[in-house]
Amino acid sequence: MASTTTQTPGDDERLLAEQVAYYRARAPEYDDWFYRRGAFDQGVEWNRRWRAEIGELAAALDAARPSGRILELACGTGLWTERLAPYAATLTCVDAAPEVLELNRQRMGDAGIGYVCADLFRWRPPARYDFVFFGFWLSHVPAGSFIPFWSLVAQCLVPGGRVFFADNRRPPDGSPVDAEPFGRLSRSRRRLADGREFTIVKVYHRPDELEAQLTALGWRARVRGTQTFFLHGTAVKGPGP
Repeated sequence: MASTTTQTPGDDERLLAEQVAYYRARAPEYDDWFYRRGAFDQGVEWNRRWRAEIGELAAALDAARPSGRILELACGTGLWTERLAPYAATLTCVDAAPEVLELNRQRMGDAGIGYVCADLFRWRPPARYDFVFFGFWLSHVPAGSFIPFWSLVAQCLVPGGRVFFADNRRPPDGSPVDAEPFGRLSRSRRRLADGREFTIVKVYHRPDELEAQLTALGWRARVRGTQTFFLHGTAVKGPGP
């Protein structure tokens, strides 16, 4: 369940700490959102559309041809880790919540994955990677941290390394799925199954605007949206051919 409030200046640190606390507490029930279970079950038609568009994201990731040394930022419980693993020569997964890392390990088993528990707003890569992936993370990056985050992504890549990301787009009017009031708000109030509430960052990017932002930062980016729920993009640092 989600509701939104307007962000006030200067509270990013507190908000980000609460965001980490939320995802730590939510770890056991996180996958319900992805699989549309329990409170996230929105009926046959909306669930069918959701699953179809998740399939579009998966196909777009496959088309991006992940390979080599792969880094997954904000890896969560492993919903995308299991899709990345077959492509990887090595796979490193970073997340700030130890609880979701443990669930990821349980999902992946003995797959030789490297796990790092770290705050992505402070972490620096010890190595360079051929492919960087982050799913449903960019919308949790405050506007003031957008440029530093993409600088971090650039630091993670070898020359010519590639990025793929996926995220929510704002649901259309009339959608029952994670619906929030109209407006480009950057904070969202979330409630867990046990009734606890947390405020987190939630920035809904528009595909065309996000592509323009990345281009202005020196990325060759292509960002597209599915019909209803998601956006996905690829990016390579540097000028075009």
